[in-house]
Amino acid sequence: MTVTKQSLSACTSILVGKKASLDGSVYIGRNEDAKSAWPKHMCVHPRQEFTSEQVFTSKDNGFSMPLPKVAYKYTATPEWTDEFGLFEEDGINEFGVAMSATESAYANSEVLSCDPLVANGIGEEAMVTVVLPYIKTAREGVLRLGQIVSDYGASEANGILFADDQEAWYLEIGSGHHWVAQRIPDDAYAVVANQLAIEEIDFADTKNFLTSAGIQAFVEANQLNPSLDGSFNFRKIFGTQTLSDQIYSTPRVWYGQKYLTPSVEQDPMSLELPFIRKPDRKLGLDDLSYVLGSHYQNTPYDPLNSKDPLLKKKFRPISLAKTQESHILQLRSDLSQDIKGIHWLALGVTAQSVFVPFFAGANDVHPAYKVGKATYDPTSAYWVYKQAGILVDAHYQAFAKELSDLQTELMVSFKTAVRKVVAAVKAGEFAGDLADFLTTESIKLQDLGLKKYQALSASLITQATDMSPLNFKTDANL
Repeated sequence: MTVTKQSLSACTSILVGKKASLDGSVYIGRNEDAKSAWPKHMCVHPRQEFTSEQVFTSKDNGFSMPLPKVAYKYTATPEWTDEFGLFEEDGINEFGVAMSATESAYANSEVLSCDPLVANGIGEEAMVTVVLPYIKTAREGVLRLGQIVSDYGASEANGILFADDQEAWYLEIGSGHHWVAQRIPDDAYAVVANQLAIEEIDFADTKNFLTSAGIQAFVEANQLNPSLDGSFNFRKIFGTQTLSDQIYSTPRVWYGQKYLTPSVEQDPMSLELPFIRKPDRKLGLDDLSYVLGSHYQNTPYDPLNSKDPLLKKKFRPISLAKTQESHILQLRSDLSQDIKGIHWLALGVTAQSVFVPFFAGANDVHPAYKVGKATYDPTSAYWVYKQAGILVDAHYQAFAKELSDLQTELMVSFKTAVRKVVAAVKAGEFAGDLADFLTTESIKLQDLGLKKYQALSASLITQATDMSPLNFKTDANL
């Protein structure tokens, strides 16, 4: 790749089935972790109809493929520059299909020696752009991306999340041309952290499993299956099980499962943590945002609060300084197409930011979400949230509560506003076009978050003026 995005990208993902959530929503969410100062924008691509077939060509690695003449409307979070590719990462389209790409992963050398990654195959940079505008269900998304991988090859091992209002799917690319996908059971969830995670594949159950053609024959012909009983465990055939996994990846899965299913005790370094887990309670937005913003709170591994200098740095946390944005894509089956999807977006470090709701049926975003480059810019939404986090970092013990109080205040305001908008749409109590109404309301909420965080930064800067190491208290006796 033109830039070492694969070596830098190190995300954490979560998927929740509809019967595992409080209100029947299907959720998918992910932290996009790559660089500590690399802004993300947000946009809404309008529906487009062309008279001739279009062609996509990646600025990242030259991957190229034809595209259909009709591209559906969708939200996206591209990077501030397309010099190295688009990296649109996440969004919801006009049919209420959500996609998040990608969860970077690693395939083992045995597999890659038989089916190497393809240098100009599809990679993270292109996936949302060439898939999300052309699908009407989550399952269609799996099949479209899977066929692209089979036909053109993949440049990276990756995990990709899909959802509609009925189901969530997780697709994993394990080699240059082979992949598997599993439907998340309605009453369960999955947390994934930079590993190939899918376990046993039931090839007869096409309702819940999809795979590349010939994957069984490929594994058998190349003698890749370590199983003694002949079972097909994708993680163990295609993935890695190393000390790096135990330090870098599995602890994040362990903590997510520890929080959502506390009744089960597990080892944070275990290589046998299950891909699918049932929660001990029904899950809501706060549960997903807690996991995505977590850093091993209430354990010896918390880098912010642990008193053990060795354990606090032992494991890589979920929320990281290199997080560019975090998203939770919510799909509700009880609402009409235009209002069922909400794109919750937290710019900057998840633990220090806040998830702002954006109705996928809207047609524009706040101007601050369209600007921002690699150098600090006070007019950029990314930099507004990033600045507040940097100020909190400097004096964490003094400022953490003020940040936490604001995050709680804003989430109450956002949830209240979402309920009011949904009620207004259901009752038909809004003026003008629905998309215009949703746009106005979404931008109001984006604006509220920005103003509150700007006020927070002003407060923190003011307080920090008296926290200089050059302060000196004069002896009262002098």
